[in-house]
Amino acid sequence: MKTFLSIGSGPGIGYATAERFAQEGFRIVLSARSIEKTQALAEKLIKQGHSVAVHKVDAADPASVAALVAEVEQQYGSLDVLHYNAASIRQASIASQPRDTFLSDLAVNIGGALVATQAAAPALARSGTGALLLTGGGFALFPHPDYLSISIGKAGIRAQALGLFESFKEQNIHVATVTVATFVNPDSKESTDIAQEFWKLYTQPKESWTAEVTYPASA
Repeated sequence: MKTFLSIGSGPGIGYATAERFAQEGFRIVLSARSIEKTQALAEKLIKQGHSVAVHKVDAADPASVAALVAEVEQQYGSLDVLHYNAASIRQASIASQPRDTFLSDLAVNIGGALVATQAAAPALARSGTGALLLTGGGFALFPHPDYLSISIGKAGIRAQALGLFESFKEQNIHVATVTVATFVNPDSKESTDIAQEFWKLYTQPKESWTAEVTYPASA
């Protein structure tokens, strides 16, 4: 059974994407800071008959992210897909945001993704069909002065996907991002559509791999 690890498993895109891969027979590992909230999401998948586990992770802590990846690989013997969905969305301008929260936001929004990538790359390469999926955002394309930390973070996510695409392709790892340029509610058409975009990226033939899709396509 292939293993799908979600970091930052929220009730919107995170849950919907995990559910989409579960429907294809993947073992799902959900992770976030709140075990209680994440367990509630897991129960929804378990009731559908899927194999699901829950782990705690602090995406702002590099040691926590690296330990999670190692634990999942050791426990299940494989890691086939890693979905980085963690984000700290804070409304604050450059003048109003304290330095400590700015740095902690960046640690979640891009730092955790880089650490997860570094930790997971060997296992994803061994999979032979490994994929690193990153939830991007429209703020990467249209940064906003009142949402600067998430704008910089999503720009970093996009740069990571585009910058690693070719070198990781040589290792049979598909790095890809869905740049989400709309607001997404839990249990919404948008969340389901975005999950489907991630699945389509995963199932692309290697000769047709792409690094980015934008949702909605007209954005």
